[in-house]
Amino acid sequence: MFDNDPDGATPIDLEEAADLLPQHIQTRDQLNTWEQENILFAAKWSLTVRDSIVNDSKLRELHLRMFDRTWKWAGLYRKSDKNIGVPWATISTEVRILMQDAKYWIENKTYSVDEAAARLHHRLVLIHPFPNGNGRHSRLWADTILRQNNRPPFKWKNTDLDHKTSARQAYISALRAADLNDYSLLLELLLTGRPPVQ
Repeated sequence: MFDNDPDGATPIDLEEAADLLPQHIQTRDQLNTWEQENILFAAKWSLTVRDSIVNDSKLRELHLRMFDRTWKWAGLYRKSDKNIGVPWATISTEVRILMQDAKYWIENKTYSVDEAAARLHHRLVLIHPFPNGNGRHSRLWADTILRQNNRPPFKWKNTDLDHKTSARQAYISALRAADLNDYSLLLELLLTGRPPVQ
């Protein structure tokens, strides 16, 4: 529906596009600008969350707050398969497993908080639970996990990950390496804000 989808972006199908709330939006750039304003409100809200963000209802509430002024389906799991993600019928199960792993990793210090947040971010992107906005959602979710564990946010705010840029390409490459269980590139990128030297 929208032009100029960056590499790795989830296409918005016609049925989902029909649930766009602001009717004046015609291009991907207009959509990104509108969504960004919506996301800023959610980012402010995330700073006030005291209950653990590592649970299904908070995960969905975060997505709702990020996109409630943009999409009717904000905060609802997708009901169709996409170019990425688990089959839609398994989303609830996969999210439940992710939340159990997240709690265990953090409570038992399986990984450093930074590495746990990077791994959890990657896993949530792989699940791709929502029709759209999964990358931005999983990034804010990971930053909230970090904040709730007294760590600074990752450095992705210093880069443009939502457009066709070299930073986005480095991010996608790091996610693909993580698909093969190599988290070193992703962790370096998230901690420094610079693409790793390969």
